[in-house]
Amino acid sequence: MEDKLALRIRLFRESGQVRPEVAAFVTDELTALDTEGFAVSEETAGMLTSHLMMALTRLLDGEPLAESPGDAHMEAELAEHPEAVERARSVAARAHEALGAALPGSEVGFLAMHLAVLAQRSPAT
Repeated sequence: MEDKLALRIRLFRESGQVRPEVAAFVTDELTALDTEGFAVSEETAGMLTSHLMMALTRLLDGEPLAESPGDAHMEAELAEHPEAVERARSVAARAHEALGAALPGSEVGFLAMHLAVLAQRSPAT
């Protein structure tokens, strides 16, 4: 993982904005993506990193994440990226198992969008 992205995670953790276990979980997920050949950097995965860390932290802090109504544009975009949707579901399942944080469907959709962008910015994986 790129140093700038690792710094982002460290700053979130050290400032108390995210729990250490959330930072560790997200780091592990990003490392797995990097190992699989995705271009994981501050530029390509910064927003993904922040979004996932904050969503998981809010859930663990007991703050509900509202289930937003379906967005036709997002659904159409994700229909073209089934691999990103499947990966997002897998990440959500691991987060639930490891942290007890159940991401609502809308958050899984946002995660899938981030993953689709990451895939587009990466060499063929």
